Amino acid sequence: MGKVARMLMATPFTTVQRWCRQSFSAPIRDETTTLYRDWRNRFLWQRLRLWLLLALMCLLSFTLRDIYGLFFPVAELQHLPEVLRTQRLVINITMLLCILICFALHKTKLGRRHPDLLFLGSSWSISLASQLFATITGFALPDTIGWSLLFLSQAVLLPVCWILHLLTQVSVLIYYFGVNTALGLKTPIPGHPEIYNVTFILYIFWFCTICDIGVYLYDRLQRSEFYAHQELESAYQKLKVAEAKYRSIFENAVEGIFQSSPDGRYITANPALARIYGYSLAEEVTANSTIIEQLYVDPNRRAEFVRLMEYGSISEFESQIYRRDGTIVWISEKAYAVRDEHLKLLYYEGLIEDITQRKQAEEELRVFFHAVSHDLRNPVLGTLMVLKNLLARPEENISISRSILERMIQSSDRQLNLINSLMEAHISEVQGVVLQRQTVQLLTVVEAAIADLEPLLEQNQAKLTNLVSADLPLVNADPTQLWRVFSNLIVNALKHNPPGLLLTIHATRAGKMIYCTVSDNGMGISQQQSDRLFDLYFRGANIRNSVSLGLGLYLCKQIINAHGGEIGVNSALDAGATFWFTLPIS
Repeated sequence: MGKVARMLMATPFTTVQRWCRQSFSAPIRDETTTLYRDWRNRFLWQRLRLWLLLALMCLLSFTLRDIYGLFFPVAELQHLPEVLRTQRLVINITMLLCILICFALHKTKLGRRHPDLLFLGSSWSISLASQLFATITGFALPDTIGWSLLFLSQAVLLPVCWILHLLTQVSVLIYYFGVNTALGLKTPIPGHPEIYNVTFILYIFWFCTICDIGVYLYDRLQRSEFYAHQELESAYQKLKVAEAKYRSIFENAVEGIFQSSPDGRYITANPALARIYGYSLAEEVTANSTIIEQLYVDPNRRAEFVRLMEYGSISEFESQIYRRDGTIVWISEKAYAVRDEHLKLLYYEGLIEDITQRKQAEEELRVFFHAVSHDLRNPVLGTLMVLKNLLARPEENISISRSILERMIQSSDRQLNLINSLMEAHISEVQGVVLQRQTVQLLTVVEAAIADLEPLLEQNQAKLTNLVSADLPLVNADPTQLWRVFSNLIVNALKHNPPGLLLTIHATRAGKMIYCTVSDNGMGISQQQSDRLFDLYFRGANIRNSVSLGLGLYLCKQIINAHGGEIGVNSALDAGATFWFTLPIS
């Protein structure tokens, strides 16, 4: 046989085989899934109640007919054999009692747990009860009408588990043909005593086959719908989990997440965006009728935003905006345009980040680099000029006067002090101030600081009065760091005031703290300067010495805070200044 012939013969066979496999082979996962079996058992148990009720009403109607026939003969029953006319009432009552027993079992735990057994029991109580009665009586009973009603009602009302339907049908037919053949029983029908009737056999076969196919297809459909529902439910649960996850990300995001309309109003906002704009709830942002353009400090920024969005997206779009309370903050926007399939603009969506602290840090860094370039440049240039002048001399061995060496040393010291101050400020920012605590008498620290600064006090013609008493309680502190605080406060006063300054150092006990002050009768400090006096790299406007980075008071604050105290200043223009700080008593 040629290859083409084999292919032509294989094609119909393959097609039939595939159809049979798709139609009559359930997926393996359906047969082994507990969920579907549980659902099918519940369905079977619930429908059994309806079927038993229907069977009870059907049998009751036939029983009433037979009772009526005892008193008023029914014409259509006269052609039945004598044995059936006299015994049919007993058969119907027997089946009726069997159905009532099944009704009682249906309400028990056994019936709920094993509806398949109850199905078989109720079916056999109808089909086999009449057969047993007929066998005892001595004849074969081809109950065509009873079997048809039984199998059809089960197929319509209990269309699951086709194996059960097939088992009830086969068991009745095996009993009818097997037992009656073995006992040699005949039917009581005149003219047709044989049990093997071709028309009867074909009718029963096709009737049962059609019922079983209908049950199987319905069961398969229910199984498919059940799994589709389970998959849909699983997908819905996954969707809920994903929605909850992304809702959590949306609600708890640090950046502000938004959607805004083309006309410049917020459609959606998360809590972070509300906090950036100074609102307590995200709904207040979307409910606020303020146009976004009015939130920008520069009104032209919104137009620039829209212009850049024509290219699809923007990143790091930095602007200043007004918060709800009127304060100004910096924001950075990342956004893109959302369009439909016709490229029509629907809305903008993206992220907003509060970059105010970063901008402040950039400004401080800019000031820092300016200070470094300015404060370190002058002493380096002075030293370089001296060295170049010396190098310009023709002598091989150059002699240097003591005054030039002193100037170079002073310049180098100033550079070293500036570099050390920068390093200390960086370390205190990253690691914090490291203290070497011990029991300290405050008067000893103050006297050491005054002694070290005596030349500077004389140079500035300043007079310092020390009112710190030796009777003060001891403090648990780092004496070197406290020395730096007193030294910085004294030097700060000398730098910012003209010669002839009067200074006073005082300390008193205030509860569990020592309250220390360094006062002067100088030019004083404005309130605006006082608010920023202890900030990093802040320099007063009236400083007379340019070799400074504004680190002294910042370091004082770091040291006092590390000790667990506080520091501040009380001053006004032309009224002197009083720097104060507190220290815990040991």
